[in-house]
Amino acid sequence: MQLFSALAFISLAVSVYLVGEVVTQPSQERKRAVRRAATYGRHRVAVAGLDRLRFHERVLVPATASLARLTLRVNPRTSLDAISMRLLAAGMSRSLTPTTFLAIKAGAGIGGGVLGFVAGTAFAGPAAGFLFALGLGVGGFMVPGFAVGMRARKRREELRAQLPDALDLLAVSVEAGLGFDGAIAKLTEHMEGALQEEFSLTLGEMRIGESRHDALKKLAERSGAPEVASFCRAIIQADQLGISLGRLLRVQATDARLKRQAAAEEKAMKSPIKMLFPTVIFIFPAMFIVILGPAMLNLMKIF
Repeated sequence: MQLFSALAFISLAVSVYLVGEVVTQPSQERKRAVRRAATYGRHRVAVAGLDRLRFHERVLVPATASLARLTLRVNPRTSLDAISMRLLAAGMSRSLTPTTFLAIKAGAGIGGGVLGFVAGTAFAGPAAGFLFALGLGVGGFMVPGFAVGMRARKRREELRAQLPDALDLLAVSVEAGLGFDGAIAKLTEHMEGALQEEFSLTLGEMRIGESRHDALKKLAERSGAPEVASFCRAIIQADQLGISLGRLLRVQATDARLKRQAAAEEKAMKSPIKMLFPTVIFIFPAMFIVILGPAMLNLMKIF
């Protein structure tokens, strides 16, 4: 009997609560709407300013800037402008900023130092750990610079190899009646590679209002190739003296082709000397083992 009384009381209480919720629902909705309107701007600014920042904006960007400042303190002679020119010469300016490059150097140095300390301490003790940390830290700090330098040298060789064909195309375009800017635009449409990227950048600089002389000087500085610098100087002098561009480009193309042939012959002359070291280190020992091995075994049996 008591159980039924308790269930009846609970049912009555729930019914009263539900009826009260239904009756007061319109007033509660109005109160919630007024509360949302009163706090509308605050929560939106807070979420947009702090909570919704992406991870790289909150963590990676400040960390990159800090590591870049650390690199500049370690090597004061380095500047962002010099790093930017190196990245331009290597063709990496679009994918890598100077700040990111400096941060990579610092991160590689710190990572190499930690790895060297851990490995050296594990295998030979704390003293060796400090030596390993110093060696790997310096090596890690210098490796990105060497990588960019190798990329710049490779790109320079690519520019030298592509220049004669590009000059021929420029000469044909100019002799057909196009201006120098139009000839460069035609070149960028029909070529691919490092030289096409450099000429595209030069053409973009001229289109935004920079003078042809300044754009060509920047091209010579970025490329680092003597042949490209000679071409830029010749074009600047032709503009100043009024020389025919078609004839000048023909002469420049012939000169660049002769220089490319001379460079290929020089590499061919150096190849026997370069082949000598792997031959002595890897091939001669194997030949000696194959030829003299049986004779040595026979001599060992005799004696």
